[in-house]
Amino acid sequence: MYIFPENLYTDVRLEDTSISEITYQNGELRQNLRRNHKGGFIRIFDGQRWYYSSTTDTDNIQEEINKLALMAKENKKINENPVVEKFEINTGEFLQFKENDILNISQEEKLNLLKSYFSIIEDTQEIKMWRAIYIDHKTTKQFFSSKGADLKFDYQTCAVAFRYSLNVDGKTLDSSYDKTTIDFNELKALHEKLKDKIDKDIIYTKGAKPINPGKYTVIFSPIAAGVFTHESFGHKSEADFMVGDETMMKEWTIGKKVGVDNLSIVDRGDIPGSGFVPFDDEGTKHNKTYLIKDGILSGRLHSSVTAESLKENTTGNARALNFEFEPIVRMTTTYIEAGDKTKEELISEVEEGILVEDIKHGSGMSTFTMAPSIAYMIRDGKIAEPVNVAVISGNVMETLYEIDGISKEIEILSFSLGGCGKFEQWPLPVGMGGPYIRVKNITVQ
Repeated sequence: MYIFPENLYTDVRLEDTSISEITYQNGELRQNLRRNHKGGFIRIFDGQRWYYSSTTDTDNIQEEINKLALMAKENKKINENPVVEKFEINTGEFLQFKENDILNISQEEKLNLLKSYFSIIEDTQEIKMWRAIYIDHKTTKQFFSSKGADLKFDYQTCAVAFRYSLNVDGKTLDSSYDKTTIDFNELKALHEKLKDKIDKDIIYTKGAKPINPGKYTVIFSPIAAGVFTHESFGHKSEADFMVGDETMMKEWTIGKKVGVDNLSIVDRGDIPGSGFVPFDDEGTKHNKTYLIKDGILSGRLHSSVTAESLKENTTGNARALNFEFEPIVRMTTTYIEAGDKTKEELISEVEEGILVEDIKHGSGMSTFTMAPSIAYMIRDGKIAEPVNVAVISGNVMETLYEIDGISKEIEILSFSLGGCGKFEQWPLPVGMGGPYIRVKNITVQ
């Protein structure tokens, strides 16, 4: 398709993205847009330096290649360069959304879908302010390289999201309900789930009491476990944080014991949803990468550059926010694998503890913090009264040893609002989730 300059490595990434966004606030339409953008990102490598260009003029990619080539120095041994040797040569067309293509759904049908949920919210007197959001993304990518890569693939997500503020007898709660999927039809029958979530939030708000601060055994729900895994361990596994950092490399030696024996953490790009990455932005096929396997540090996430720097294998984690950016090391879908207990067993074995069912946000690298939005006391092996918890926290590496139960049930979650941030590339879609996990000695405030 393109004429690549001799004695240089070149790759081209083309993107065609369509986005729909609809927002209502308190029943009034605030946003109804549908937009499309196309662009390309071009890279040339001469063995010493990278040369980049991005453009929306996809008809003149060849000109961009030629301009970059003039800045680079010819290298007759470029294909023997250890970084270039890391690049995979994948070819083929991998279009997965021909039958349920979101582009075939009219904007009117999307509007009507969202409005079908309004009566549930409007009939709830405790809801004082609310927003309803519909959003979808469809991207088709092509990737070509001077090594022979020739790929075309697509991915999409669509979602409804509801944000609402409750006032129950003078007590308030900001809460939400979201559903992100790859199939528009799955968004049509969520009315009972939305109503159940609102009803549960009202009961929680009415009965919640302040927690007594201290150290507790805490059971993390899949969303809480997912955020903990992503923020506290996933980012530490991105190899570009380690290149040139001898202290970090010593701390994160492959084969080192870092957690309990039944703990395994995985990153994989083949799970449908917001973390779906069939090929990364260097043309590397998705992988299932164990970051921890049975309590042992087993891997990390790589681009071709970091894989060569650390003498490890690529993992399919070189991702860019869009065609304006170069690929850097990013997670796809990261989660803790299932264990051998049921959720009920985890709860029944706790004399006094806390169940964190939902969270507002979380962060952390060496120390993690998480702000629960919904939490319950556990007393004598049973879920008891709702409690208001401001924050839970702990040391990441110590917490991995304090896990003493992992459920068989597992839930992988997708998100269309927000995303993962790193450097200037935000928000990148990712997936997360996992089982229920029980952790001892968590600081609760």
